[in-house]
Amino acid sequence: MFSTEQLTIPAVPPENAMAGVPEHVLKLLNRLHAESVEQESKISRDDFNERNMAEVMRDKFIALDRDKAQYVYALCRAIGARTIVEAGTSYGVSTIYLALAAAASAKAADGGRPARVIATEHEPAKAARAREHWHECGDAVTNVIDLREGDLLETLKENLEDVDLLLLDIWTPMALPTLKIVQPKMRHGAVVITDNTVGSAKSYKDLLEYLRGPGSNFINLTLPYNQGLEMSIYLPH
Repeated sequence: MFSTEQLTIPAVPPENAMAGVPEHVLKLLNRLHAESVEQESKISRDDFNERNMAEVMRDKFIALDRDKAQYVYALCRAIGARTIVEAGTSYGVSTIYLALAAAASAKAADGGRPARVIATEHEPAKAARAREHWHECGDAVTNVIDLREGDLLETLKENLEDVDLLLLDIWTPMALPTLKIVQPKMRHGAVVITDNTVGSAKSYKDLLEYLRGPGSNFINLTLPYNQGLEMSIYLPH
């Protein structure tokens, strides 16, 4: 007989989830995730009394949760993602995972398209901090990343082909316009990952209707991470 008691499943250690990643990069990721969590824990309702969301978050990491980042890394490795677009880079934490995965996929393929992560960031100060973090990782990360500063609805219009994965970790009103720009450049079977689709379902209404509606070119699954994580596979008719 199976027990009806809830099972407690221990988290996968970072060194296992990220096997083969250099120790100094793992230590950096540990530090950045800790800083991000600490920042978020100090945000209160009072912070929004005299400032809007964009102003409060301007100097915050808003990094993808560690378990989500590890999942995206594993997914990129599984599908052999070599061309990845990240909408919403911030301080560049999730970008490190994407760059490591893309580099590993390109190495495994032994030819063809090189590893490439097209990162996007609107805030110059955040872009500068992201570059510092990538520099700490070394050439294996920095050589893979193409950081495009400014309005991503403009910066993503050119030099974009054969996209394997799109990560939407951005202000919700920008998500659907971004997808519509990148979608024509996505390969058959490409994956779109969208963060916080349960916690921010109302804000994502237009995007989710587009992804899930009749005649959609996507099949979708909401993964049970904190606040939800949407995985959408692009299968055009």
